[in-house]
Amino acid sequence: MPTRKEKEKSLEEIREKLKSAKVTIMADYRGLNVASMTKLRGRLREKGCDLKVAKNTLTLKAAREMGIEGLEPYLEGPTVMAFSSEDLVAPAKIFTDFVKETKIFEIKGGILEGRVLDVKAVRELSDLPSREVLLARLLGGMQTPMYGFATVLQGTLRSFAYVLEAVRKQKAGETA
Repeated sequence: MPTRKEKEKSLEEIREKLKSAKVTIMADYRGLNVASMTKLRGRLREKGCDLKVAKNTLTLKAAREMGIEGLEPYLEGPTVMAFSSEDLVAPAKIFTDFVKETKIFEIKGGILEGRVLDVKAVRELSDLPSREVLLARLLGGMQTPMYGFATVLQGTLRSFAYVLEAVRKQKAGETA
């Protein structure tokens, strides 16, 4: 049985993770063995996410202190939470893939920038492209008009060079 001091330390840790995370995804991990949890933790760590198993009462208390309401239905039974302060999509994608892989793991819900998400919203979040893909698309969208503009300018300069060459040949032909 954890002491009061250990509970307060755990509460402070949960509070800090909830405060720093842009997204938190919660799941029921009942039935997973240590090897599966280690695999899940490794996948999350690769994407810069943290994994925490915490008491539901402490999680609920920390969430309420931060003004997050409506978590009660999602904090029943064993709960594991993935936190990400960078990529909003990574934990949802990893958890969704892990559900498909294990058939045991079950997503409960999540928190996105202070707003509680249900399972459907977490799945929709997992369908979004990753941050890197979105940035690449944005950059590509920004570069396309510039490439078009450069091509038009290049064509104009080439046409101007052809005209100058034609004028030069014509003048050379007149003097000869």
